Amino acid sequence: MKKNDLILTITHKDTSCKARTGVMSLPHGNVETPAFMPVGTNATVKAITKDWLDEIGFDIILANTYHLYLRPGADIIRSAGGLHGFSGWKKNFLTDSGGFQVFSLASFRKITSEGVRFRSHIDGSSHFLTPEKVVSLQAAFNSDIQMQLDVCTPYDVTRKKAEQALGITVDWGIRANKAWLETPEEYQGKLFPIVQGNFFPDLRKESAQAAASLDTPGIAIGGLSVGEPPEVFSEFLSLTAGYLPENKVRYVMGIGTPDYILDAVYNGIDIFDCVLPTRNARNGALFTKDGQIAIKKEKYAADFNPPDPECTCKVCREYTRAYLRHLYKNNEILGAMLSTYHNLFFMRNLMAETREAIVENRFASFRKDFIERYSCNSKGDKNK
Repeated sequence: MKKNDLILTITHKDTSCKARTGVMSLPHGNVETPAFMPVGTNATVKAITKDWLDEIGFDIILANTYHLYLRPGADIIRSAGGLHGFSGWKKNFLTDSGGFQVFSLASFRKITSEGVRFRSHIDGSSHFLTPEKVVSLQAAFNSDIQMQLDVCTPYDVTRKKAEQALGITVDWGIRANKAWLETPEEYQGKLFPIVQGNFFPDLRKESAQAAASLDTPGIAIGGLSVGEPPEVFSEFLSLTAGYLPENKVRYVMGIGTPDYILDAVYNGIDIFDCVLPTRNARNGALFTKDGQIAIKKEKYAADFNPPDPECTCKVCREYTRAYLRHLYKNNEILGAMLSTYHNLFFMRNLMAETREAIVENRFASFRKDFIERYSCNSKGDKNK
């Protein structure tokens, strides 16, 4: 099997829009798409066990190269048998390049055409990452999907800075692809280049075409959901997706709200990830089809209904809002665990309903009805 062989089998295209279902074939099992990937930054999804993730039905989670490179380090992970041996999660891992964390967390950073030098947010130690080294790190992790090192720019950046960042990202993509193709044959993880270009239509097109020219099994759309208004997100998502090859996996990085996810699916996106469902869970915000409920509110103190009466997860079958509020108010670890389980079950169920709607050629109406109910929030009390 060649490294750049296609990994996506498209099983159905909705006749009402660009949404599609498929199967993504990866070294540690197949993944039905569209799929949401929980974020496990340190090779663990916060407040939930790998067995619970498996029980819910996830087949792929995300881990972060920047954090794992700094601690515990690539050598320890390689010695443990990669991320799968180290964590015990036997299904797929996608690892992002760590570029976003370098630019957002590092106390000092200097970007050159060669790579990026930065100081660790943990101990201030100095490090230098190149596109080639990032490929090597992720190969040591045995990542099933690995991302190129890129330069992400904020929403309000100037065109000149956007052009500079894009030029570096395109060059780094070429170098990363060469390094990936030269990794040992036994490493079967797939490289995805990343589309940047900020919010300039011609730069987005240029970046998408450059990424497509590398002929990798998938392509990621980066630089969205970075502070832009929702209508701008939707516009540039649609624009960028339109330039991507149909036979490749399409990945939008860092989106986790139902409206953004369903917008992505509508535009033919296959996979996405975000910390939002798990972070919100730890902060006491539970997803329901009527919006989020803030479990800390006094009105739930004696509410013995399930967190979400329509949900079939074990949390909603076995626990009440009153009990979850009690756990939250007392900072009990179990509260975060149960809320996380519920929110991830909600996301997994949303994806199952999404795939069903696509197969039945009714995704456009499903999306409209879901968002109207979720946004109306007639029963919920969304905690933004």
